[in-house]
Amino acid sequence: MLKSKKIIILTIFLLIFSLVAVGCSNQTADAPTDSKPLIVAQRSDAVVLDPHANNDQASSRVMRQIYENLVNQNEKMELLPGLAESWEQLDELTYKFKLKQGVKFHNGEELTASDVAFTIKRALDSSHVAHIVEAINPNGIEVVDPYTIRIATTEPFAPLLAHLAHTATGILNEKAVTEAGDDYSQTPVGTGPYKLLNWVVGETVELVKFEEYHDEAKMPKIEKIIFKAISEDGNRTIELETGGIDIAYDIIGPDVDRITNAPDLNMVRDMNLSTTYVGFNVGKEPFDDIRVRQAINYVADMDLIVDAVYLGTGEPSKGPLGPNVWASNRNLQPYGHDVEKAKELMKEAGLENGFKTTIWTNQNQQRIDIAEILQNQLKQINIDAEVSVMEWGAYLTGTAAGEHDMFILGWVTVTGDPDYGLYPLFHSSTHGDGGNRTFYTNEQVNELLDLARVNADPAVREASYKEVQEIVRDEAPWIFTWTGEELTGIRNNVKGFQNHPAGHHKLWTVYFE
Repeated sequence: MLKSKKIIILTIFLLIFSLVAVGCSNQTADAPTDSKPLIVAQRSDAVVLDPHANNDQASSRVMRQIYENLVNQNEKMELLPGLAESWEQLDELTYKFKLKQGVKFHNGEELTASDVAFTIKRALDSSHVAHIVEAINPNGIEVVDPYTIRIATTEPFAPLLAHLAHTATGILNEKAVTEAGDDYSQTPVGTGPYKLLNWVVGETVELVKFEEYHDEAKMPKIEKIIFKAISEDGNRTIELETGGIDIAYDIIGPDVDRITNAPDLNMVRDMNLSTTYVGFNVGKEPFDDIRVRQAINYVADMDLIVDAVYLGTGEPSKGPLGPNVWASNRNLQPYGHDVEKAKELMKEAGLENGFKTTIWTNQNQQRIDIAEILQNQLKQINIDAEVSVMEWGAYLTGTAAGEHDMFILGWVTVTGDPDYGLYPLFHSSTHGDGGNRTFYTNEQVNELLDLARVNADPAVREASYKEVQEIVRDEAPWIFTWTGEELTGIRNNVKGFQNHPAGHHKLWTVYFE
């Protein structure tokens, strides 16, 4: 009898256990899971995964997940603690940073102040990003103890903290860089929430969650991220619609309503810090003649081009800074569309019969469209322009070397400070890789940009930057084209995504519903 009772009790227990297990199993199946990879598409593959080896948007978007900075900037461009848990300004040149302790790199090494010093000195030696940190005195970097570092500039530098939040100042592990040598870009090591798993160059970059990530509150909710390079804009939208990808960056105007009205998609729209421009290589004839550059500005109908290409997204730009960048000069007068004035200037330059030239662009359909419309408009002043569409890496290399005539490119004022939106693009010390691919030189512009960097008075800085914008507008190394909008399409089961105005969106907050 006792044995029978035991059997009955055991049977009841097993029945209850199996019901609980089934209930848990059903609950698990319906709950959010991090086993599904997050697939993100952008126009181009990363060029490098070394913050000091390039400064392009596609690479920076991937590196934002891998590396972390001393200082962070949130979506409102507010400065927040990063790997530095605190800082204080000791004098007009020097800051002291206290590092968070117990932070691990992806290779298991612990973050120390020596890694920070190594990173900044290495950035100073880079032709690609030195302009971001060049205000720092290489002899003013002092490791106080393993978790404290002092950083001094050669002169007062107002936007230092914002520059230290730039992706180019993501902190590297000295041991990893030294051991990898020339192969470091293929084997990046940061402290970020994701680490590199695999990179098929030109196609995909796979990242996997870093299990020893130091901030439990920011621990990724998704195990793996796959960045896919899909150069054709329409194909990114199709892939989003069919579920082939979960997030599509750089949605173009024609697809905005299509995504907005799709029941299983969401359109995330925010004005960003970008500008698109048509640049002239002012080191080459005939673009060394200001009259030729101004004539092309007059013949280029930018309102028509922006309407035709961007279809109600963003807005035509008046100058090199967008309206949401501090000290943007909103009083600049656009050239307008004046063919007769353009012809008059060409005649003054002795080029009324025109000339042949080339407009370079990368594999970006909107830029290709701009180039082709501009090509047609230039015929009105007898300029015969060939449109050349190039692979992204070759495009960057060629424009940095000054091999181009005209070109179409964009810039993002990543720091939110006008220094970053003007100095790299128009100071003569940054020709080529540094950002000034027009090879523009103006000593007054140099002086104003230098002054604004060292002066702590916001009024002085603002006046200097506005004057720079007036000079640049008049001397026309660019055709000012478009101020951008961050347009991201996501599937409606993707939650936790928010556009960052610099375009370097954080993905560790994203999860599937």
